[in-house]
Amino acid sequence: MNEVVSFFSTTIRLAAPTLLAALGIVFSERAGIVNIGTEGMMLVGALAGVIGSYVTGSAWLGMLIAVFVTVLFSAIFAYFTVVVKADQTVIGTGMNLLASGLTITVNRALFGASTSPPEIDSFGIVAIPGLSSIPIIGPIFFNHHIIVYLTFILVPIAQFVMFRTNIGLKVRSVGENPKACDTVGIRVGLTRFLSILYSGVLAGMAGSFISMGMVSFFTEGMIAGGGFIALAAVVFGNYTPRGVMLSSLVFGASNSLMYRLQALATNIPSQFLLMIPYVITIISLCIVSRKSNKPLGSGKPYIKE
Repeated sequence: MNEVVSFFSTTIRLAAPTLLAALGIVFSERAGIVNIGTEGMMLVGALAGVIGSYVTGSAWLGMLIAVFVTVLFSAIFAYFTVVVKADQTVIGTGMNLLASGLTITVNRALFGASTSPPEIDSFGIVAIPGLSSIPIIGPIFFNHHIIVYLTFILVPIAQFVMFRTNIGLKVRSVGENPKACDTVGIRVGLTRFLSILYSGVLAGMAGSFISMGMVSFFTEGMIAGGGFIALAAVVFGNYTPRGVMLSSLVFGASNSLMYRLQALATNIPSQFLLMIPYVITIISLCIVSRKSNKPLGSGKPYIKE
């Protein structure tokens, strides 16, 4: 029973950063922007959070700094995709490469290549009094980092904003038919620009949580495809916050399974075990590819006539 409880608890914890980044991608995708650059944004956020925590001595201030830096980084992506109207996939790929090289350079310049990195303030486990002591349910749902709780609370809020508010209506309309939106006075470029910035905010939070919550420092390339998995979670979740939560839990379970199999010391080569989350990602995308709720204007720059 303890193994089962541990498996589901780990699933929720591992799903949190994917879900957090994906909740931001939902809005940029619904606005018609394919945010391939999420991987780079999370990586920048991970390093910025560590630097912020190291300088200020506070994980929360570190996350705030990570969000600020990631928003600046996402603004560059927004400028080229929305204002310059460059190809979104090409710019996103370029941003990922820039983030990879930039984080390696800055990390080595500040902390060197030491195998014993300095200690930083990080997010600890916060057990909810009373609820965490409930048998089985308590350890699974109520014994996590505070960021995990905030992430899952954000799901119904995002669902409400997306489908029950004027903001969500504008975002969805811009993604479906930007020309019609422009004719009724909705500022297509501004809506898309702000959607990307919001995506950057959550990507920065997700990246800093990985470096200051799931581990306690930055390592080069530590996101390891997490941004692409978050993007896949949006597609698998059919572009809705609620669906994204379910798909993120599936990917979290696949990571949890990978770690469990590694701990069991099976004869399966470790390379095959590391493939599990990515194989499940590919299979998931194949399953939903024919019934996707992808916006009609997705990936297409809007050029006003």
